[in-house]
Amino acid sequence: MLMMPLPVPQSAYQSRVSLNEVSKSYGGRRALREFSLDVAAGEFLAVLGPSGSGKTTALRLIAGLETPDEGQVFIEGRDVTCVPAEQRDVNTVFQSYALFPHLNVLDNVAYGPRMRGLSRKARHARAYDLLELVRLSDAAMRRPHELSGGMQQRVALARALANAPAVLLLDEPLGALDRKLRCEMQRELRRVHSELAGTFIYVTHDQEEAFAMADRLAVMREGRIEQVGSPAEIYDRPANAWVARFVGGANMLRAHVDRIGRSAMLTSRPGLIEAGYFDEDLMSGDTALVVIRPEATRIERSGPTALTRTNRLAARLLHVVTAGPSRRLSAVTADGSVFDSIEARKPGMSPSHGLAPGNPVFITFDAGSVRAYRDDWFA
Repeated sequence: MLMMPLPVPQSAYQSRVSLNEVSKSYGGRRALREFSLDVAAGEFLAVLGPSGSGKTTALRLIAGLETPDEGQVFIEGRDVTCVPAEQRDVNTVFQSYALFPHLNVLDNVAYGPRMRGLSRKARHARAYDLLELVRLSDAAMRRPHELSGGMQQRVALARALANAPAVLLLDEPLGALDRKLRCEMQRELRRVHSELAGTFIYVTHDQEEAFAMADRLAVMREGRIEQVGSPAEIYDRPANAWVARFVGGANMLRAHVDRIGRSAMLTSRPGLIEAGYFDEDLMSGDTALVVIRPEATRIERSGPTALTRTNRLAARLLHVVTAGPSRRLSAVTADGSVFDSIEARKPGMSPSHGLAPGNPVFITFDAGSVRAYRDDWFA
């Protein structure tokens, strides 16, 4: 029987990379489940998720290192689902630098153009340009073992860019670096991306890394995408309770939904709560998961009872910790719910906030910073 080709989705023509309803299994384990993702030309997309969520599998399908069981992979509108890796216009930077120890830095970077038949003059000119881009032109004649970890990673980046790929894939490339070098390389990657206007797809489980660099984030869980959006959208407006718990720190508690209107009114063990955002399918009588970010939470000295009874919870101070430019406070309510607060330190501010552990306090927050989700705590 003659098999008709599958139609090409419109998104494949409009995106630099498009995965359409892709599934992939290893043995009996589903690594990806009907996974779809579009990456625009010139975008820096970070794929974020816990270990085993399918991040690296998605990257390997784009690179051509794996073939999907179902679905299609497109690069620049071309169906490359069954196209070998060497025939795809992509390159990958891995956590291990995999530099050739017997070649100097210049020849390591020039290796790809050499394999494509460029003359020595042309490939060295290209390699020097890229070493200038990653600020390593002075190290061109040195061997990899003479370089620091951060410098070796920049050489690996330059080498991956040497053939001017349509898409650069980065698989947790900074995982082997210490914190200071990771921060430096994050800035370098953003700068290189900006100067090249290239398309970068960056896989990581490090949330700070993803939020610091990406134009958009794709948050994954168990082979599916839970939410795609800008870093601000993902952090401020999580699509569901799982994303809210996974991304960043959060104060969370369960509450009973009393009524739904322009805001949601809820009753929790510590007190009454008004949530400015709530799931559309949340109804009166439901149990909700209430989420408040620590930076939107205030812990204040206990005083006269205010007129408002919502979003003002009586508690006891646990501790105050000064952490450089911020101050972190924790308090516990009578039912055992612990709330954290993060606030910027001001010049001359006393480290203790005029409080001592055990002092009575109020935990307060604005309704606009409170989000109520259908309670899928165990999902």
